[in-house]
Amino acid sequence: MGVDIGGTFTDLVMMDDQSGALRVVKLSSTPQDPSIAFLEIVNRVLRESAEPPASVGYLVHGTTVATNTIIEGKGAKAALLTTDGFRDVLEIARQIRPRLYDLFCEKPRPLVPRQLCRGVPERLNFAGEVLEPLDQQTVRRVAKELADAAVESIAVCLLHSYRNAAHERQIKQILSELLPNISVSLSSELCPEMREYFRASTTVINAILMPVVGRYLARLQSRLSEIGMGAGLHLMTSAGGTVSADVAASQPVQLIESGPAAGVIAATYIGRQVEIDNLISFDMGGTTAKVGLVENGVPKISPHFEVGAAAVTDNKSAGYPVRTPVVDLVEIGAGGGSIAWVDPGGALRVGPQSGGADPGPACYGKGQTEPTITDANLVLGRLNPDYFIGGEKPLDQGLAEKAVQTIADQLGMPLVEAANGIVQIANAKMLAAIRLISVQRGFDPREFVLVAFGGAGPLHAGALATGMGMAKVLIPMSPGVTSALGLLVSDIRHDFVQTSIGATANIKWTVLNRIFNELREKAREVMATEGIAETDQSFDHFLDMRYIGQSYELKVAVPQRTLEQADAAELNQRFYQEHERAYGYSTSDQPTEIVNVRISAIGSISRPQLRVFEEGGLDSSAARKNRRQVYFPEAKKTLPCEVYDRYQLKYGNRIAGPAIVEEIDSTVLIHPGSHADVDRFGNLVIETGAEA
Repeated sequence: MGVDIGGTFTDLVMMDDQSGALRVVKLSSTPQDPSIAFLEIVNRVLRESAEPPASVGYLVHGTTVATNTIIEGKGAKAALLTTDGFRDVLEIARQIRPRLYDLFCEKPRPLVPRQLCRGVPERLNFAGEVLEPLDQQTVRRVAKELADAAVESIAVCLLHSYRNAAHERQIKQILSELLPNISVSLSSELCPEMREYFRASTTVINAILMPVVGRYLARLQSRLSEIGMGAGLHLMTSAGGTVSADVAASQPVQLIESGPAAGVIAATYIGRQVEIDNLISFDMGGTTAKVGLVENGVPKISPHFEVGAAAVTDNKSAGYPVRTPVVDLVEIGAGGGSIAWVDPGGALRVGPQSGGADPGPACYGKGQTEPTITDANLVLGRLNPDYFIGGEKPLDQGLAEKAVQTIADQLGMPLVEAANGIVQIANAKMLAAIRLISVQRGFDPREFVLVAFGGAGPLHAGALATGMGMAKVLIPMSPGVTSALGLLVSDIRHDFVQTSIGATANIKWTVLNRIFNELREKAREVMATEGIAETDQSFDHFLDMRYIGQSYELKVAVPQRTLEQADAAELNQRFYQEHERAYGYSTSDQPTEIVNVRISAIGSISRPQLRVFEEGGLDSSAARKNRRQVYFPEAKKTLPCEVYDRYQLKYGNRIAGPAIVEEIDSTVLIHPGSHADVDRFGNLVIETGAEA
């Protein structure tokens, strides 16, 4: 069972691991307490399927609790302990800023106020050698002061602790004795990498999340236990793997991109089933649209990212940096509930403001008066007001038209043109996101297949693929809950890193191999606590490399064997290739250096198989429901569209555009000049007519 909680809807997928049969449920989220919707949807699917709670053998959760806690500024009251003289690390932050020439640009407000940042006497050098021992008496005094200040959590980030964690561990031992009810986060455990501010930021974010996420998970596990659910709770991480609830509670910083990552993993899994290795995932839900890239069957993973309200809507360096691996995503404020508005200059804009789950779009009838993308699609005839979520949530056509009319009046244009304008501007934002994840990363989108899902994704996918010159779009079954499916097919994953800087030509290979071995042993210990058998464990090895003199590095995969001097040439060659791909050039006459050693530890799970559909032939007429008028911008008018019931389609059926395919959780729009074929797993494969 996979439960994915988004900003607008909570989705559940329950899969029979023997037959592959799916049961899906979709409910409105409960932002005030996400666990309410979680329990509601679990109880509902158990009731409808007549399955006892004890029959659930595997339960995975994708959550936005961590993300929302930071964006909304509702984290726990935390303190920061650092080396004496470095208490202003959060205030100083970094030199770069989001808008280079903006003299009034403000850095994000520190997550810990200065009065709760304390320095303690101690000092290590760059090699981790002790220059000044830790003053334990000062630590005890500071601990009492922080207790008096009623802090809930403490982050510890000492200078050069990534090379020697002894002082941080001593501090944790003292704090655990004096303040047993206050959580402690150590930078040497979470992020043993150089760069002080990035390490401190990651540790502080973990500290402000620990009490909030810990209480949420404890509440959830308690309620699951009350209903007799025996399966241990797992959670999706930002890197696209899963971890146990205990690991998640101690390292909640790993959960920040939990939900979005599941969508990319689901797209990867579906791609493997149909032998598509290169794909771009497009997940458009009610609040945001997320785009990811998969090359050769492997999602692109970034070693760091940023989080915060400004990071969602602004440029890089506008948020709080997090140095944990994350599925490489571009996320923008363009979901079905994104609000359209006219700016002071008279230009039509869409998002990032959203109606969310409550009140939602105007057509929900919950008091929203501003138009959203969903309202615009309803006005254009793309949505069936009587079949939204299978008819559970009827949409009010009149309220949608009234909301969109406010935009039409401001711009002096007909209602349908205003609705089309809203959709076109939203599409332009999403096209920019696809370019960012592909073209600006060094990939040609025309060599990829667009895998579209989310409640709103299949409505917009055809236009986006055509705009990018992509020849194929794949729409999975039940696209509205595809991210929840991703939870069920994600392996357990843990990532470990250790800084070890040295010129590649002069590296001490015995030291490098020792670090790899130590990280692997640490990974084995963690997976053993999660019950992962050694036969199901595998490890991927990486090095962060750069040219000597560069400020930033690139992650390079390395052979999983004992490395020696003879491997230096191969490592350099792999780095040159990655540099060429990322930046468009490389040079082999400049020396390189190794910065970080990384390991990704994978605990394989048994993946359920998708159900194979009955074969039918080209004729899809048996699945026709009715016909309705739909506006298409390429025709500049409404066209009669055949409407199909997706659940009646069979393997081999073909649908010629213009057409609409409806299912409970989503609607697929097939544009004129395109056609869709049903593959053996029920996926709709749309040929756009563009030349790949």
